[in-house]
Amino acid sequence: MTDAAATEPSSGPSSGPSSGPSSGVTVFVIPQPTVNGPLHIGHLSGPYLAGDIATRAAKARGERVLTLAGVDVHPNYVLTKAEILGVDVEEMVANYRAQIAAVYAGARIGYDVFVDPELHDHKTTVAAMLNELVARGTVPMREYTLHRCSDCGRTLHHSYVVGKCPVCGTGSNGTSCEGCGGFTSAQLLIDPNCTRCGGSPQPLVATVPVLPLEDYRERLTAEWLHGEWPVSTRAVLQQYQNAPLPTIPLAYPTNWGIECDGPLAGLRVDFPTELGLGYLYAPALALDPAASSLSDYVRAWRQIDGIWHFNGMDNTFYFAVLYPAILAAAGVPGPAALGAVINELYLLEGRKFSTTRNHAVWAREFLAEQDPEMVRLYLAWDRPDRYESDFTHEGYQAFCDYARPLLDGTGPAGAGLPAVLARAELERAEHALRLSQFDAALAVRCVLAALTAGTGADSVALAALAGWDPRPP
Repeated sequence: MTDAAATEPSSGPSSGPSSGPSSGVTVFVIPQPTVNGPLHIGHLSGPYLAGDIATRAAKARGERVLTLAGVDVHPNYVLTKAEILGVDVEEMVANYRAQIAAVYAGARIGYDVFVDPELHDHKTTVAAMLNELVARGTVPMREYTLHRCSDCGRTLHHSYVVGKCPVCGTGSNGTSCEGCGGFTSAQLLIDPNCTRCGGSPQPLVATVPVLPLEDYRERLTAEWLHGEWPVSTRAVLQQYQNAPLPTIPLAYPTNWGIECDGPLAGLRVDFPTELGLGYLYAPALALDPAASSLSDYVRAWRQIDGIWHFNGMDNTFYFAVLYPAILAAAGVPGPAALGAVINELYLLEGRKFSTTRNHAVWAREFLAEQDPEMVRLYLAWDRPDRYESDFTHEGYQAFCDYARPLLDGTGPAGAGLPAVLARAELERAEHALRLSQFDAALAVRCVLAALTAGTGADSVALAALAGWDPRPP
């Protein structure tokens, strides 16, 4: 099983200079992009650059960090995309996978371990771990009412079903709601129907392995109290603090994903289950290459202090609820969650990125044309960490013109910030003064930067910071 997770060149050594007694390893997880399309700069500005920057900084401080990356091949979104395009799914996966790898290289995104779901050892390791959890009785086999399409017969889950979120009413698929970040499924969605043919759902009773999350409420509550969660994550967790936690099928009778064997023959591992088990075994295998069983992986986890996730808020249920429960079910002592670094939506010229409308800046092409240093710096400066921020070509070019001479040491001392960047700094200052993310120091720095451009003297943020009385309308 030693090839199930490949060790790759990282952004730095596994630990930096000694700064005192050795501590445990912190696992950083960069989400595995689904190979149903290329990455655009909205993706890049979110968890991928953030994870790499945080990794480099932590290692420079001398901390022991193990960063996980990879690709996600087994969501049925992949098969759905191939069917829509009318192409061979394996060829499509290889094409998008190569494009994603090119973005990682072009953006200088490093990692210590690459979880490769196409490796035979990965598939057998994941299937064996699920079998062992079932054999232990930790994950029971139960009759569970799923849904299938009355017309095409597909099991309705993930990309195969669409409806409305039962919490916020946003249109959603059967994975999670982009509006509120909560868990969705064919059983929970309002007015669900098949996305492939439009058929209506009908009950399908199947015996599947399930994880009753309510059984782990005490452990999960400890995780939620222990971890450092941003406001958007805490809002999702509040839903589950006051409502029953769902019971989650860990495998489905379906047509895409890792095939199960033994008592689970005829089912396929659900892709969030695969990811959760990967986050269990991959860092353990990196720390103990001789590990070959669930007990070995749990034993190797004794070297790990915990795990940080870098992700978008729509995946909150999985990294803050399901994955911690999978680790708990496997026997990893907890709480293991240290927290999450979350990004909000990144807009493009004021509108949401859209593949169907080709309203996107594709990361591979952009990096091939631009200085990767400027791309990294601008996307970090403009990152939608507190609120939805907006990429504009004008802003990017102004940033390059301003920052490049500073990096080269050729810029004039005290050069003023360009006006287009000053406007963004004032917006950031006003958001920094909101109670949910209050940061007066950041607000001052943003306002002062804007003032160098000759703007911001009449801003709300400056008035609040300087103690000016509100001006009459």
